[in-house]
Amino acid sequence: MTIKEGVLSVGVEIGYPPMEYYETDGVTPAGFDIELTKALAEKLGLQVKYVDTAWEGILAGLNSGKYDIAVNVTILPEREKRFNFTQPYIGSSMTIVTLKNSPLKIEQPENIAGYRVSYQGGTTAQYFTEKLSEQGVKFSPFSYEKIVNCFDDLKLKRVDLVVVDNIVAFNYAGKENSHFKIAWQGASDERIGICLKKGNNALTIALDKALDELFADGTMLEISNKIFNRDDIYH
Repeated sequence: MTIKEGVLSVGVEIGYPPMEYYETDGVTPAGFDIELTKALAEKLGLQVKYVDTAWEGILAGLNSGKYDIAVNVTILPEREKRFNFTQPYIGSSMTIVTLKNSPLKIEQPENIAGYRVSYQGGTTAQYFTEKLSEQGVKFSPFSYEKIVNCFDDLKLKRVDLVVVDNIVAFNYAGKENSHFKIAWQGASDERIGICLKKGNNALTIALDKALDELFADGTMLEISNKIFNRDDIYH
């Protein structure tokens, strides 16, 4: 069921707050997915081990057996053909963030035309902007390895906006005295789950059972309120 007996190894990009990040000591992982996987491992009677992995290679690492699961993965039809997925645990949506004092009026996604658009490579934000480009919306794309770099360059006005999921968007724009604002938010139509190697059905079933228990006993809501200060779990 797991690569190493007694251990749930987790592939995770520890640089995507508030889902996963390092505490101020630069060593201790924290965030929603860290709290979640600890709770899941406890339900399964396993120890948990985190493997910090660049996002663009996280699914390849799963396929090559570097870890048992990858977390915070949007469930897409093309991915479901190649991987196992648990039930979704978070709902999300595409969001566009600008500087708080930006004059840009983004009333719909097509309004990014003519601007410098940043996103993290290999994410649904990239797929979202690529679809707009295919539809004839012309803009200058800026792909970054880390989401923090998108926001750093937005603050420095090297780009005009960031396309990202709403959970991360609110983590940056929802803080007091933030430099950013939510310019547009789409429908909550994204389902985020835990991704496993194709055919690892035993672990998939065990994780789904554990997720059911965490939903039922209030742990999921507790983690959401602790990390996000609101209910973002999948209903």
